[in-house]
Amino acid sequence: GTAAVGPISLPPGRAALLADRDGATFGIWEGELFSDWDAWRTKRPAFIRLHPRDAFDAAIFYGEIFEWASGQGCEVRYEGDEVVLRHEGEVVARIESGALGAAPDPAVRPHWQVHFAVEDVTACARAASARGSVLSLGADEAVLRDADGAQFTVTARRLGS
Repeated sequence: GTAAVGPISLPPGRAALLADRDGATFGIWEGELFSDWDAWRTKRPAFIRLHPRDAFDAAIFYGEIFEWASGQGCEVRYEGDEVVLRHEGEVVARIESGALGAAPDPAVRPHWQVHFAVEDVTACARAASARGSVLSLGADEAVLRDADGAQFTVTARRLGS
C-alpha cells in the first residue's frame, strides 16, 4: 500500500490517509474516539463495502494490516460473492468479488462505499438532490453524491446484518 498523508498528530491521537495496492483510499486513527461511544454507534454507517479489482487479494491485504485473524473480535468469512467482516456478530464491512476464478476487472476503480441506514430513502434522496445528486434510486437504496463529489449509499434496512 501507500501512505498518502501522515501519520500526523492531532490533539486526541494520530491519523493517516492510506491507499491499498489497487489505489482504494482509507484512513486510520489511533487514539481517543468519542466520549459517548454508545450514543455515537447508532449514528455510524450501517456498513462499508470495498469494490476492489480482486477481492481475495484485498482481503489478504486488509487482513494483514488490521490483523483480522488475530482473534481480536473480528470474524472473516467468504459468503456468496463477498468477503464479509463481522464484529460481535454484526457485519461492519463487505469486500465484493467478481466471478470465482475470473481475472481482476481492469475497468473497476477500487474504492470504499459507505452505506448509511435511513428511515426514508426517497426523502433522503430528495434532500440530497438540493445540493448534490442522485446517481440511482431504488425502493430500498439510493446512491448519492454530495456537492463536493463524495459518493455514498443510503439504505432503508440494515444490509449489513
